[in-house]
Amino acid sequence: MSAGTSEVRGAAADFAHDEPPEQRRILTVLVLAQLLSGAGLAAGITVGALLGEEMLGSTGLAGVPSALFTAGAALGAVGVGRLCQRWGRRPGLAVGYATGAVGSLGVVAAAALDNVPLLFLSLLVYGAGTATNLLARYAGVDVAAPARRGRAAGMVLFATTLGAVVGPTLVTVTGEVAHDWGIPRLAGPFLLAVGAFAAATVILGVFLRPDPLRLARERAAGAAPPPAPGEEESAPAGRGHARGVATGTAVMILSQLAMIAIMTMTPVHMRAHGHDTQAAGLVIALHVGAMFLPSPLTGYLVDRLGRARVALAAGVTLLAAGLLAALAPPHSTAALAVALVVLGLGWNLGFVSGTAIVTDSVPLATRASTQGLVDVGISLAGATGGMASGLVVAHGGFPVLAAGGGVLALAILPVVALMSRPSRPLGESHKRPPGDPGRSHRM
Repeated sequence: MSAGTSEVRGAAADFAHDEPPEQRRILTVLVLAQLLSGAGLAAGITVGALLGEEMLGSTGLAGVPSALFTAGAALGAVGVGRLCQRWGRRPGLAVGYATGAVGSLGVVAAAALDNVPLLFLSLLVYGAGTATNLLARYAGVDVAAPARRGRAAGMVLFATTLGAVVGPTLVTVTGEVAHDWGIPRLAGPFLLAVGAFAAATVILGVFLRPDPLRLARERAAGAAPPPAPGEEESAPAGRGHARGVATGTAVMILSQLAMIAIMTMTPVHMRAHGHDTQAAGLVIALHVGAMFLPSPLTGYLVDRLGRARVALAAGVTLLAAGLLAALAPPHSTAALAVALVVLGLGWNLGFVSGTAIVTDSVPLATRASTQGLVDVGISLAGATGGMASGLVVAHGGFPVLAAGGGVLALAILPVVALMSRPSRPLGESHKRPPGDPGRSHRM
């Protein structure tokens, strides 16, 4: 036990010693912004389905809000990714969070006016804020050493924990505030989201200096000599990059699809069996905590054990979560909480490992735009999961949804096994460890 603790402390000290001073400032600012924006992210996942069910009057359509704001996240990922590619992380992320604040305000107005079209439009805009929350993890790894990327991404995701966990527990409090203002109680968490996203906008816009992506480009331009004729990137290397991006993207898409589908309908399932909104909020708070709280440890494991091993663990963990949720007694808050905690942990394993794989594989010249496109796929997977979840529960029941989501996530195993095989030119003599596409990936 003491030897393991010493090893972790030694790794942490080594991390702090080797990272440039700019990285420490960058991570500090990102952590502060994520602490706030997590509360904004929690609004949609906590009461989005309940608000949709209430305003639309149908359990089968309860997944529509989740599908809309995850579809909005897809659009936001494209826009924010392009802004970051052109102008840097600071303006891109700040604009994304400001858009999320506007969308949150629109959801509140739609609930107050009982205006379904406005609700749908506002949820799309709100999705831009949730996309920015996840895209911020890439800013944490821009100037990180390749061997530290898992830990850097994990640190940024970890920072989301406080707001994302506290947000769902404030459902009752924010609901009372909303009621006092003449607004439906379920819109209360979105009031919190308005302030949270606005504060994150100010922090990033003012303090994220130097800009991490611009700094990474400057360092790369200063450190690398111009390529000699004939030394440009070879086709096999390009194929290796594409394979790495595809692998990491697939891991995150499958993790997101399974997690969103099960998580979205859990509050609806609980309320149908007599649980109150506060109990559902507690379960979702524990789930969100499991999504982000283990991130530093997961990042350490990704860097130490390799990307592929952690990704494979994600598939197995998500399967276990789906089966636990399917078999949990519907009247047991504790059993559902355990299942949702395991679900969050599986998502975390898949998301941190997938992020590291993608960052390892994408060239710096197109990093931000490619990462934005990757998150489009992730958001579309969430939209699909959210939309399908209500229909599956309406026709087959929550256990069918939960078990099906877990089995789907198990597809991570063959994806990683097949796609992580290195692509070698004919006659290449050097050998790499099985499942390791290169030193830079350490998959």
